[in-house]
Amino acid sequence: MSAGEEFAEPQTLEQALALLARRDAQLAALRSEQQAWVHAVSHDLRAPLRHVLAFNPLIAELLQSPQPGAQELEEALGFLHTMEQSAQRMAAMFDGLLLLARAARHALSWQAVDLAPLLQGLKRQLESEAPGRSIVWRLPESCPTVQADPQLLEQALRAALSNAVKFSRRVPQASIQVGVSVTDEGGLAIAVSDNGVGFDEARADRLFGIFQRMHRESEFEGVGTGLALVRSICRRHGGEADIHAQTGLGCELRLSWPQPR
Repeated sequence: MSAGEEFAEPQTLEQALALLARRDAQLAALRSEQQAWVHAVSHDLRAPLRHVLAFNPLIAELLQSPQPGAQELEEALGFLHTMEQSAQRMAAMFDGLLLLARAARHALSWQAVDLAPLLQGLKRQLESEAPGRSIVWRLPESCPTVQADPQLLEQALRAALSNAVKFSRRVPQASIQVGVSVTDEGGLAIAVSDNGVGFDEARADRLFGIFQRMHRESEFEGVGTGLALVRSICRRHGGEADIHAQTGLGCELRLSWPQPR
């Protein structure tokens, strides 16, 4: 919840205590997010920057000779390639941080959103971005409406489905399923499942951190901001996100959405 969003005025002591508890929880979440941002900027962004800064003097040294040989030129070109890759990665990391910052600042506009057509639209978008892929989609034909900010909800679902598409890429017949159910508390549980590569579930929670990945970049592209975006958007709506997986057996990303306001 952003600074611009207001709570209803408490009418009883019980409501006042609940309000204080919610505010304390939000402050704790904000402090945690702030620490994650500081770590991401001060630590994770330094890795590609080091490549750019370190290889520049090496290239200059290689090319100082009036007539550098073929070996020196080949080494210099290799360093330039590494520097270009590092610069592109750093740009993608900045883009991810910008997307997270915009989602955090976005003023919530609560509306009733019909999930079924939203999911179908995202499916068509992702299929157009992965031509030639064979994916079996299992989406609900109808489901309850959800109270949410439409723009942020779409961003969260797109990030969740994009992950499923990406990490099921190596499976001969990819299968992606979305289930929507009503919880005992009256909220919604949105589960996005795939039959992709999965991962060791013991490390699941760290995946929601900024720039956290389970697989090498040479295996799967991305800088590790998708799940951080999903959890941030869920929490802004009063919900939560968690993920379950097994290595080689795919995973399930579960979005717990609160009951309607």
